[in-house]
Amino acid sequence: MQAWLSDPALWVPMLLALALLGFAALHDLAARIIPDWVSLALLPIGFWLRIWQGGALWALVALLLVFAAAVLVWRLGALGGGDVKLLSAATPLLPPSEVPTLLVAVALAGGALALLYLLLRPLLRGREAGARPRGLLARVGRIERWRIGRGGPLPYGIAIAAGAAWAMLGSSGF
Repeated sequence: MQAWLSDPALWVPMLLALALLGFAALHDLAARIIPDWVSLALLPIGFWLRIWQGGALWALVALLLVFAAAVLVWRLGALGGGDVKLLSAATPLLPPSEVPTLLVAVALAGGALALLYLLLRPLLRGREAGARPRGLLARVGRIERWRIGRGGPLPYGIAIAAGAAWAMLGSSGF
């Protein structure tokens, strides 16, 4: 059984962190922006967990290392600024020993997302958009089809959120 299931003190921060990650993913999909407040809200949750379970200092070291590496990737143009902040803020949600699991999970989710977009591109290229949809979800779907068809950037916040959630739910130390 996962450690967080046996400790009720972890239920609220766990669910709140998952909700924030889900919001970040959806917002990145719709607007290609991850609001700074989401990353800022994840940080105290992560550090509360690390203080509760131990290892807050090592979590800070892990956060700084992930942030430094992500900034380098951002400088190369492979990540957006919001992605850097979200990935860094998700780091203390896990014990420092689980950070490699987080990074592998994010990379796998990113690869799956990229593959999905590559497979969809030929199907959506050149399709007419039709009448303007009324609902929010329909409008987001329409613009996403347009982005995919033209080879637009990936909403990598989805991969970060999915990888972080997978690592959190599967972590033996959480």
